[in-house]
Amino acid sequence: MMKETRLKYIFLASSAFLLIVMLLMSRNAGISCDDVLHYNQSEAVYNYFATHGADQAALQTPVNHLNYYGQSFDNFVTILIRWFGIEDIYGFRHLMCALAGWLAIFMTALLAAWLSGYRTSILVVFLFAISPTFFGHSLNNLKDIPFALGYISSVYFTLKILFGEKRVRFYEILLLILSIAFTISIRAVGLLMICYLFLFFFICLFFRYYSDKRVDWPGTLKKFMILLLVAGASFFLSILLWPFALQSPIKNMFMSLHFMTHFPGTFREIFEGRTEWTDFMPWYYLPKYMAITIPVIVLTGLLTFIALIKNLVTNGKLLAWFFLAVTMLFPILFVIIERSNIYSGWRQFLFLYPPLIIISAAGFSFFLDFLKNRYIKWILFAVLFILAIHPVRYMVDNKAYFYLYYNQLAGGLKGASGNYETDYYYTGQTEASHWLINYLGTKRIDSARVIATFPVDWQFRNVPSVRTSYCRNEERSQYDWDYAIITNRYIPPGLLKTGSWPPSNAIYTVYADNVPICAVLERKSKEDFHGYMALEEGRNSDAVKSFKEALKIDDSDGMIFYNFARALYNEGEFLKADSALKRGLEINPACEPILMYLGNISVATKDTASAVKYFEELINVNRKYFNAYVELAKLNEGMDVQKARQLLRRCLYINPDFKPAIKALADTYRKSDPGVAEKYDKLVNSIN
Repeated sequence: MMKETRLKYIFLASSAFLLIVMLLMSRNAGISCDDVLHYNQSEAVYNYFATHGADQAALQTPVNHLNYYGQSFDNFVTILIRWFGIEDIYGFRHLMCALAGWLAIFMTALLAAWLSGYRTSILVVFLFAISPTFFGHSLNNLKDIPFALGYISSVYFTLKILFGEKRVRFYEILLLILSIAFTISIRAVGLLMICYLFLFFFICLFFRYYSDKRVDWPGTLKKFMILLLVAGASFFLSILLWPFALQSPIKNMFMSLHFMTHFPGTFREIFEGRTEWTDFMPWYYLPKYMAITIPVIVLTGLLTFIALIKNLVTNGKLLAWFFLAVTMLFPILFVIIERSNIYSGWRQFLFLYPPLIIISAAGFSFFLDFLKNRYIKWILFAVLFILAIHPVRYMVDNKAYFYLYYNQLAGGLKGASGNYETDYYYTGQTEASHWLINYLGTKRIDSARVIATFPVDWQFRNVPSVRTSYCRNEERSQYDWDYAIITNRYIPPGLLKTGSWPPSNAIYTVYADNVPICAVLERKSKEDFHGYMALEEGRNSDAVKSFKEALKIDDSDGMIFYNFARALYNEGEFLKADSALKRGLEINPACEPILMYLGNISVATKDTASAVKYFEELINVNRKYFNAYVELAKLNEGMDVQKARQLLRRCLYINPDFKPAIKALADTYRKSDPGVAEKYDKLVNSIN
């Protein structure tokens, strides 16, 4: 008993120390893309309530779909910002996020102590402290981290009520209501906690009947009524800060749940060395991402737990451990079976990490019990220390970029670069923006145009002489700017692997573990922009002159070659245009406009073999480049009509409403089966 008390104090002291560290580290966190999106939505939610529903902006989000997110934690933080006039908005958001992250860790450790004692809870705190991914998101992710807090808290109090003493304490009921309500209020997927609640209740009922051959029906009925109260109260509280749910609580909550499990938006990400759409990722996307970004020490603890799982029989809480495992495994199995559209690694599944950490920590704790020799135990501690070196070294060297961590299985961040996404949250733009502001001040530059691959308005809010705007990296030559802030998001993996990015006009590069994640570019000349404007205005000869000058300064941008080729082609310089396109393709073999243009030129010159090669490569680069399917099908129609139809059906499988493909499919039946062609023609006319 004395030993357990001493361990309890060690746990409390280590938890308090971790809280201080996390609050201090939140000052290093960069502003993420979700930071901006969800803060803007929380402002709209605040205005909705402030105007008593007159301001409907929070409900009208057709682009980002944020009306489907409860995001109560964001909304609560914005209420505090408004009421107390806090000026450092994102600094305060990150501070509150760190607090939520710490609470998630603390609640996880309390559950570990209840399941396996305070030694396990100390190991939980230790494993969290050396988990860069979770730690990093705890500094600026106000959606996934609070959801993880609500999830593990709900699991904790559910288990305490189901497996605790016969007399359920009022404060446990209240905390369970608040936990489930908090979880649902962030994401409708939190309704899963109510499902767990009743599922676990009935499983417990079955096991008690099986083991005792009797059931305490009065007590069981009372507990069931309590759970009904918990479910109803949780649902009611969860919608209070959610405008969309308030419109029609039952209908809209389930609309949101369907939206979350079948997210319509798709993105392109680097996975296993190639760029792929998120709705076409392999089934193992989620487990593999977890395997290569969770520290090896945590994975080792997990394997140790599995090897010593028989210890649970003597632990006395076998069923509780089983429920904990279900809360970790079920969501993974669900998204694999449903082929859900998931993206950005496993950040949306950070709520699975607390149960995983408990299991990992328990694995080490069981192993310590298994070892009887004190010296062998010290060897185990030495092994743990060695396994902790890799994530700790990374965290020490990359204080602002914890979440980019990859373990030894991926070869660290260096091995992951070009094979997997790194700074998908655009956090590197914060450091780059601060550097550029200082640079402009040092150079005494009065005004400038700055473009960025995600808006940086907030970073430049105190520099009115600088105008900022959004621009896609590949289109930067077509915009008027003086400086560009470009992250490595959406950079082709080939350029990342060969070290061809950042380009030569980068005047500052943000690194994480010696991997470039963001760059500040300085424009040496605007001839590329002038050439593009001339091209768009039909002044092709002027465009050619401008592009020639631009390429003397920067010959590393494939889009400049593409637009140069367009101007040359319009001038009748076909061979030079072809040469320019192929030079651009050497720079970026995945440049889609160039591949499409070369394919079209090959069609025009009757070079069918080359046209087929370019269109097939384009589809390989981007399976959603739908025009390539249509053009390739036309080339195959005369030689192999079945292959042409197969290509068009592949296209329509991805995009059923793509009219050119439907029309082309109708054309393949025009002579052989006019009736089928007519059906496709009617289908084309029915699509708006």
